[in-house]
Amino acid sequence: TQVFEEKGFAGARMQEIADRAGINKALLHYYFRTKDQLFMAVFQVLLRKMFEKITAIFQADFSFREKIKLFLDQHIDFLIKNPNLPMFLLNEMSVNPAVNDGVRETLNYGGLRDLIYEKHAKELKGYGIRKSDMPQLMITIISMSIFPFAAREMIAVMMPQMHDNRKFNAFMEERKGFAADFIFSALKHRKK
Repeated sequence: TQVFEEKGFAGARMQEIADRAGINKALLHYYFRTKDQLFMAVFQVLLRKMFEKITAIFQADFSFREKIKLFLDQHIDFLIKNPNLPMFLLNEMSVNPAVNDGVRETLNYGGLRDLIYEKHAKELKGYGIRKSDMPQLMITIISMSIFPFAAREMIAVMMPQMHDNRKFNAFMEERKGFAADFIFSALKHRKK
């Protein structure tokens, strides 16, 4: 995962991956015949880990507001542990169509969208959110956590302290509450 995140699919070498894993290259090739197969296995494990947490949050019996706070908390924690993942995904998805298929297979977007709306239709309607608005709402919520990681270099140009991992992580910890409050403030404004 680290090698793929750091170097992308094209730059990753099976020998370096084997070295970091502490195994020989032949063993790596035995289990994963090609770099493509290894990449897809690593990629799907990361997506599945993230998606299982998200689905569990939205299946739980909490209010929509509580779920959004919990989602942002856990999603930002996941991204702090995997800070290169957003840029890695963006880069790989733009050059490797197999990645798009893997994302589609692993992330059941339509199922999650429907689950959220069905469980919280009354609450969402109170904010003026119809089922047809769900893609906009979901993209807005997800971007609140992903964007700072994907645009970290650009952010660091404006705020040089963001090059420091501790300061960036502290900023993201603070963002958990800020983003949730911002989302619900916007939703309250929308229903007026």
